[in-house]
Amino acid sequence: MSLEAQTQNQSQTQTTPSSQSQNLLPPPEDTPEEILRTEIYVEARSPIDGKLLTAAEYIEQQEDLEAQIENLPPEMLVSEEVRELIGLLKLRKLLKTFVPFF
Repeated sequence: MSLEAQTQNQSQTQTTPSSQSQNLLPPPEDTPEEILRTEIYVEARSPIDGKLLTAAEYIEQQEDLEAQIENLPPEMLVSEEVRELIGLLKLRKLLKTFVPFF
């Protein structure tokens, strides 16, 4: 094979930088993430049972849930195990002030 034929083969196999960048771009029909972030949601799923809701129904349900949570006594918001663990951690912190290596 002659030197001239080898250089032609090399030039044909090399890709230009512009053709490489075209391969890295997403397809034109792909919606950019910036546009997807600005879309307004018009439907949602219920956190209770997973049913599809309109935006107004979802907001109404969220307000009802918040109202129910506000009416609960604080003891009902945290389980007995978690309250006990918090008490033990507070006791440990108190003991560490007197016995630092404990």
